[in-house]
Amino acid sequence: MAPPQQAQPKTTKKDHIRLNNPFPRSLPSASLRHRDAAPPLSFSPASKLAHDAHDFPVGPHFRLRWDPSLGGMVSLARVASLSGDAPSRGGAMWETVPGVAFVSAASVDTEADECRGSFALRDGRARLVPHSQRVDRIRALYRCDVEAGAGKGASADLLRGAAFEASERTRFPVVVITGVVSARKASPSPSCFCGRRRAGRRDGGGRPVLSARYWIVLEEKSDTQVAFSVKLGDYQWSCDHHANPSRPPPASPSPSSPSPTPRTHLASSSLRLRLAARSRKKKKLPSGVSAREDLAPLLPPERKPEEEFNRVFVTFASARDERFYGFGEQFSRMEFKGKRVPVLVQEQGIGRGDQPITFAANLVSYRSGGNWSTTYAPSPFYITSKMRSLYLEGYDYSIFDLTKPDRVQIQVYGSSVQGRILHGDSPTELITSYTESTGRPPVLPRWITSGAVVGMQGGTDAVRRVWKQLQDYDVPVSAFWLQDWVGQRKTSIGSQLWWNWEVDDDHYTGWKDLIRDLRRRGVRTMTYCNPCLVPMDQKANTKRHLFEEAKKLGILVRDAAGEPYMMPNTAFDVAMLDFTNPAAHAWFKEILAGMARYGAAGWMADFGEGLPLDARLHSGEDPVAAHNRYPELWARVNREFADEWRSGMHRRAREADDDEGLVFFVRAGFRESSRWAMLFWEGDQMVSWQANDGIKSSVVGLLSGGLSGFPLNHSDAGGYCTVDLPLLRYRRSEELLLRWMELSAFTVVFRTHEGNKPVSNCQFYSNSRTLVHFARCAKIYKAWEFYRIQLVEVQTRHLFFLALIYSA
Repeated sequence: MAPPQQAQPKTTKKDHIRLNNPFPRSLPSASLRHRDAAPPLSFSPASKLAHDAHDFPVGPHFRLRWDPSLGGMVSLARVASLSGDAPSRGGAMWETVPGVAFVSAASVDTEADECRGSFALRDGRARLVPHSQRVDRIRALYRCDVEAGAGKGASADLLRGAAFEASERTRFPVVVITGVVSARKASPSPSCFCGRRRAGRRDGGGRPVLSARYWIVLEEKSDTQVAFSVKLGDYQWSCDHHANPSRPPPASPSPSSPSPTPRTHLASSSLRLRLAARSRKKKKLPSGVSAREDLAPLLPPERKPEEEFNRVFVTFASARDERFYGFGEQFSRMEFKGKRVPVLVQEQGIGRGDQPITFAANLVSYRSGGNWSTTYAPSPFYITSKMRSLYLEGYDYSIFDLTKPDRVQIQVYGSSVQGRILHGDSPTELITSYTESTGRPPVLPRWITSGAVVGMQGGTDAVRRVWKQLQDYDVPVSAFWLQDWVGQRKTSIGSQLWWNWEVDDDHYTGWKDLIRDLRRRGVRTMTYCNPCLVPMDQKANTKRHLFEEAKKLGILVRDAAGEPYMMPNTAFDVAMLDFTNPAAHAWFKEILAGMARYGAAGWMADFGEGLPLDARLHSGEDPVAAHNRYPELWARVNREFADEWRSGMHRRAREADDDEGLVFFVRAGFRESSRWAMLFWEGDQMVSWQANDGIKSSVVGLLSGGLSGFPLNHSDAGGYCTVDLPLLRYRRSEELLLRWMELSAFTVVFRTHEGNKPVSNCQFYSNSRTLVHFARCAKIYKAWEFYRIQLVEVQTRHLFFLALIYSA
């Protein structure tokens, strides 16, 4: 059964507009003020939590501490010994702000802008704003509590409400925190029942308040990780005139009636209220108010959007001098204190704030200039200078708000939150812990790290001519990467490709002979593909129409009408494969098998960041969350094929000289992409010296990516994006190319690229100076191969330091 979808954001597409606002909002706007999203924390004066501090064991290695002073706070620390008698060195791994709600919720309209792979999700009108959080109970549950959970009692109610399922591997005890969060309407409502007197006269509009019981579960997952989850349920309407944090919480579900999920509880609440109105039992309401008369306007049979929380906020403490790093592959900044960091996969943009190119890009294509935060490979993960680290699980869009000096607030566009808090005394320990659960790339085949990967275009004759030059200059070469193996098409941005993954025999005459001749000299051939397809009716020598095949099989992403979703890409439209459909996996593996049988030893697995936010998927899942998951699905299908090919599954005969395996590299990614991707590259930097989208940004990307668990990474030597217009020119100079080649000689893979307009750029084969310098850099790269191999083999333990060395 397909998972239920959340309400889709209002999406605005501006692909067709010729001239656009060159100054779009650089970051998603927030309809909620920071203090609104972090309301006061309360707890019952009559409870045990009100008097003394309490410690609760979380597994054998961690301890949660509740302190009621200063309004109440919780903190998590690792204990120094199994007896749990003292915290370890370094103090709390995670702690909340005293007297401030650490969980809050809201209901907000979502707006989205979308244009050619560039996206912006932002808050629109706030319907319900956070009102309060109350802590009712904190309890450590042991295996005996779980075994008795089928019966009645407080433990059973806690377990069912939290939807906690234990296994043989569960490390007890687990800690459950429960209470009530509430949100009220953003403006007073005359329909609120509190605004009426007994005689029916109004005495001023109150604000309807929607409350929900929450369950926070803390569970030790390893010696260095504590998983946390926040779940909402048991919704109930009241009014802020009568909403008192010390009032008893909504009734817990009975053992025979499990707590409804956040997507069904509202209908259940409405049903209970209607039944109460029909019966003669009186619901506990303000004096003189009937459920039928005054709650009916709030709870109609058709559910209103505000009857469901679609934002969850988690707020916790930060030191004023604490510095934050990570958040995936970031190109403009290494440290993020004082910033709001959105975590959304998308095109990085052209310029990303460097002028005047960003202005021009935004003018001709909405938001295509990007900004400091746009990236192909973000991750909801950070590490701080205080050796604190946290990451979110799941794929909902999230924003990390670091603008306040004393706190961090994570806003999740969804109705639940899951994540993990990490312990470590050094960056190495934290990154090691992080990648133990998110995954690590495999050791690369030695052939791709033994010499330069030469990026070429132009057909067979051009490749043979340059190959002869490289031999004359004694350049160590591991492979030729021929992205135009499918044929070239001319568009408004330069030379592009026919997205139909088969060799163009007219463009590359004697393809098999070329591959064979290169291979005899120890040089492999690499190609190109991406998860999109185009109609091929305008290309005369097409042998296999992959778009038509995929359309007939029903494995393309669909639009609202159920047709293939055609997405604009520069001068042509493309369709995207739906990898939530297992049939798409199997079909595309056969495409890759055909590519490998033609002699490809590797390929660029491009794109993966452009899934539309209003798409319809085979799985039925929320397309906004699927948008962040798609790069992992794309990397996975490539990795599965590469592993199967090495095992001989897809080959007709096993070639003795191909035992090292295939290699593919990706640019789009998310939290767990390193589990599937063999290698990353940084995407399409400008052929410039600029900070946000030039050579400097490539260094920042290597460092931030390494800190975020993407250790095997590189850039196009010389950059990619070329603009050659009369009044706006960004062309690769010889000096830039020479310096970028020097940089690339110390990355994991040394690969060149001609750029999107090769004739406008200086190339490594342009003259004798460039060829001499290319040979020198390639020999430097070759010379430290022994050390690079060691680093690649041990990168599962030294991810952070590997990135530092590569980008030094």
